Amino acid sequence: MDTVTIGNVSLSRLILGSNPFSGFSHQSADVDLAMRRYYTTDRIKRTLREAESLGVDTILARTDYHIIRLLLEYWDEGGAAQWFAQTCPEVGDHAMCVNRAAAAGAKACHIHGGLMDFLFAQKRLDEIPAVVKMIKDKGMLAGIAAHNPDVIRWAESALNLDYYACSYYNADRRDERAEHVSGMEEWFNDDDRRTMAALIQTLSRPAIHYKVMAAGRNDPADALRHVAAALRPNDAVCIGVYTHDHPDMLRRNAELLQNALASHQASQQQG
Repeated sequence: MDTVTIGNVSLSRLILGSNPFSGFSHQSADVDLAMRRYYTTDRIKRTLREAESLGVDTILARTDYHIIRLLLEYWDEGGAAQWFAQTCPEVGDHAMCVNRAAAAGAKACHIHGGLMDFLFAQKRLDEIPAVVKMIKDKGMLAGIAAHNPDVIRWAESALNLDYYACSYYNADRRDERAEHVSGMEEWFNDDDRRTMAALIQTLSRPAIHYKVMAAGRNDPADALRHVAAALRPNDAVCIGVYTHDHPDMLRRNAELLQNALASHQASQQQG
């Protein structure tokens, strides 16, 4: 697996996402529940060990008690994957989330994308610079996530970040609430993907590309061809897996990404 560098941290080009581990399918409330039942702590730890065997050395996961407990258990058992933490507004404010991430050993911490979209809509972004400083003061890389490209544009001009987490799809509006609600209506438009991919090319810091599969709606090979064309030298891509019906999904995604990157590089050299 290729590696990239964000700040002073080396990590695999492919990052393991954790939405399925926490029951966020972005498909339906029934699938959310099925994911929570399927992903026992033991099964999540086995997935992390499989990721390590494939050269995927980083997980992007929330700063909630479920994730922290299973990561501590996994590390105590010899696991080596590093944690890029995401704040989660439903279980604490900025400071609580940042402190939990630092105390549990996260290498990086970024502000939840739904929360950033919400604060942008509510004209409350003035509270964000202090959070970024807090993250850095705790010794972690600092970033923000967003689904709304305007949030990323604002951050590029207003913040001193180490990285961005950029959703390919602005699948719902968080103007009135920051949290995702199980079963809420969502939409996945190709125009959103094109807009975010183009914006990423202008950013001064590395980006983690996420929601690239449109929560299972996109053909994986086609989705990763788009990713390969949009990735810059130190960008990474975050992909979650739900292996209930596809036990080899993680290995297959890693292979598809490597193949797409090689094909894109070859086409660029020929061109």
